[in-house]
Amino acid sequence: MASGLMKAIHFPEPGPPSVLTITEVPIPSLESPYDILVRIKGCALNPVDTKIREGKFPAHAILGFDGTGVVEKAGEQALFKSGDEVMFSGALGRSGTNAQYTVVDSRIVGRKPRGWSWQDAAGLPLVGLTAWEMFEGHFNLQPFHAPRKEETLLIVNGAGGVGSAATQLAHKVFKIKNIIVTASRKETVDWAKRNGATHIINHHEDLGPQLEKAGLQPTLALICHDTQHYLEPIAKAMSPWGRIGSIVETDKALNFHTIDAFGKALSFHWEFMLAKPANQFDLSTQGRMLNDLATAAENGDVTTLVTVKEVLSQGSLRRMHELVQSGKSVGKVVFEVKETITEN
Repeated sequence: MASGLMKAIHFPEPGPPSVLTITEVPIPSLESPYDILVRIKGCALNPVDTKIREGKFPAHAILGFDGTGVVEKAGEQALFKSGDEVMFSGALGRSGTNAQYTVVDSRIVGRKPRGWSWQDAAGLPLVGLTAWEMFEGHFNLQPFHAPRKEETLLIVNGAGGVGSAATQLAHKVFKIKNIIVTASRKETVDWAKRNGATHIINHHEDLGPQLEKAGLQPTLALICHDTQHYLEPIAKAMSPWGRIGSIVETDKALNFHTIDAFGKALSFHWEFMLAKPANQFDLSTQGRMLNDLATAAENGDVTTLVTVKEVLSQGSLRRMHELVQSGKSVGKVVFEVKETITEN
């Protein structure tokens, strides 16, 4: 292992992408017997990183949740050992993966899929866990088994990271028959179809008439964009006893206490995959899900979600924050983390 210092990119204060600055800080230390120190080989960018950079959530000044790398040091009760190749999605409040090293609780870590590059594997953990927790934890579906009854899933914003992962997992791992994905541009329509969507509708138009025309009534719905806007029309379109989940926070009261929701006995579920590590709740389930995700990736049930690959630097991270915030990115943005991190 290198000396006691490492290169990292941090944000000293909330602000635009230009606040992201290269720095040198001590290599983080193990804080619990479950911790592992990982030499980062790949990392990815998620919308939550941009929100934290703007000051919307409290977190460590070194961003980056998704990571892949090699274990350099392991605590006494760690589930991995030195030399193991791993992937993970970290925790709020801990030093992130926009750095040469990070420390993570091994209970929320999985093995890196065999045959996958460091970058491609780095695009899996956060979005894969988010979709997996929604399907298994909230929707009561079982991975690698067909549902007990025929399900019809609606995914709003199928071209983003979580929407892309959810489409692939719904198709091959959770074996949902009808997968309706919203997309509006040719590139996003094509992307959704490649990921396994059986039907495409346009989220810029009323959802109800499009679903009626297709002869489909969702039993499950996953909102990956603007919960406030889409919840009410989705509730109107849902099948009785349907389940609606969202991954997008809102600071306004949701209009879910309606006759449409009550009269059809609908349920609503928030999914935030960082909630378990933040609350030290049921941590081992995330490690198990990541290992299952690795198996799915090795079997070809999940293919790469990556559309943009960069080498991590101050300049590339700033540019990619701008891209993700533009709302025009498709799939995942990932970085290779080289032996050192530079300005450009």
